[in-house]
Amino acid sequence: MIEDYEVYAVQYGTIAERRASENFLGGDPHDAAPMPLNYYVWLIRNADRVILVDTGFNAERAARRGRVLQRNPVEALEVLGIAPEDVDTVIITHLHYDHAGNMDRLPNARFVLQEAEMAHATGRSMRHALLRHPFELGDVQLMVALNYAERVNWVSGEAEVAPGVWVHHLPGHSAGLQAVTVETRAGRLCLASDVAHFYDNISRGLPFPVTADVARQLDGHDAVKRLAGRPELLIPGHDPRVNELFAPIPQDPLIFDLTRPR
Repeated sequence: MIEDYEVYAVQYGTIAERRASENFLGGDPHDAAPMPLNYYVWLIRNADRVILVDTGFNAERAARRGRVLQRNPVEALEVLGIAPEDVDTVIITHLHYDHAGNMDRLPNARFVLQEAEMAHATGRSMRHALLRHPFELGDVQLMVALNYAERVNWVSGEAEVAPGVWVHHLPGHSAGLQAVTVETRAGRLCLASDVAHFYDNISRGLPFPVTADVARQLDGHDAVKRLAGRPELLIPGHDPRVNELFAPIPQDPLIFDLTRPR
């Protein structure tokens, strides 16, 4: 089924001073080549739906973690004519700090999360500092509060969120990580989120170093390649090459139309 969805990558932050050695598990620890990392949220919309994939982080989290926040991602949606109250659905790909902040700024949205991610973020693994480091306690607590408010749609595995919009449970980087596929007129787009941070994680067979399960993370690389309708419609979570491969919208050089490969 082909749906008339617009899909955008909205860049809201960056780490410009990053080395390649920091981006590959099993890579050369001495590789000092520059390899910046960008932060994105993704917007899916048509005449009937406004779906936000992930919610980014805010200024306080950016300062504490040493990240460059270029603008609040929820505020950046205004460039596309979208106010916070217009968002009806938020897909949280996983609960890491850079994907699950700002949820309190979306008053009318329902949130879609894998049950496995909530179990991971509130379970025994969080007694380990290494595994809880990518999470913010406040975000996890807010998801609990949203659940108490009956605003969470829980999924377990693969599920259709809206006509032509699917989530796919691909654990590895986090135990409940989910990718998103969207049927568009350009083909089936796969928003891989952090199944792969960079295209090179997939092509080199070297996952990003933050992981809960290395083997399943590598399996996820294979899965997102299958899920994308064609290779150019696979979108990693943090790769600045997205900015080169897709056209920016005229109103904003950091919002990219993912249905228009260059």
